[in-house]
Amino acid sequence: MGGKSTTRSAEDRRTEAEALQASIVKQVQQLSDSGQWRAFLEFARSFHTYSLNNVLLILSQNPQATNVAGFRQWQAKGRQVRRGEKSIKIFGYREKRFAHDDDQKKATEDDERVVRSFPTLSVFDITQTDPIEGAEPLPEDPTRRLIGDDDHGLIAPLTRYLTGHGWGIQREPLTIASGYTDPERRRVVLAKDLAPEQSAKTLIHETAHIELRHIDDIDDYRTHRGQMEVEAESVAYIVGGMNGFDTSAYSIGYITGWADEDTNAIRATAVRVLGTAHTIAEAIEHHA
Repeated sequence: MGGKSTTRSAEDRRTEAEALQASIVKQVQQLSDSGQWRAFLEFARSFHTYSLNNVLLILSQNPQATNVAGFRQWQAKGRQVRRGEKSIKIFGYREKRFAHDDDQKKATEDDERVVRSFPTLSVFDITQTDPIEGAEPLPEDPTRRLIGDDDHGLIAPLTRYLTGHGWGIQREPLTIASGYTDPERRRVVLAKDLAPEQSAKTLIHETAHIELRHIDDIDDYRTHRGQMEVEAESVAYIVGGMNGFDTSAYSIGYITGWADEDTNAIRATAVRVLGTAHTIAEAIEHHA
């Protein structure tokens, strides 16, 4: 249950952890050089930014929605909404200006009245569309959730470790994150619908935030969020690797995004990342 770390010396574990950390830099550089991350980022930015109310409307009708656009917008992106698909309804915004009637003077902007309306609009999620033949394929998201049904023996010992230090582990229906840490209520929350592999990786990630004391000061976390997310996910990748669990399908894209493709920023975190990875690896071994 404790992974393969129990049969190796501390020196062996240290060497493996350092190799895994170096591989992060190499893989991030490869992803950056390929242009895949930038292509996906530009694709993601091409979507309209919806208001909070519309986001809630979208998720209430399709909790799995990721990228939504109108019928013709999808056609412009090289995809066709499938016949018979049910649209997601949101509210648009329009305003129309009318000049006040006044025969004595020409209407100015101050004389106008504005009529605002909120028409119902129809949008569709990307899963409701198919590629148009001959169109350029959409860029693939380089950050893919893990879908394996094996937690690699990590969830139980990590749970014992965290609960032993006064942290609760809870599951909730999250839509925009795999998990988060709530320092005020001392709890780690994981999304209900995660596969065991993604749950295990996320639990390591959140444990890293705790061990690195990222969430001791929320304002500091907000200010340095990019660095802190790089650190936590690097720890998740290394600890996973030390236990025979390859998280690269998710971790490399995640780290690349938060580091803004800057490998020097990743190298700069190495000492803190490796120290925390060893702490968590030892906790897993001890609580297995």
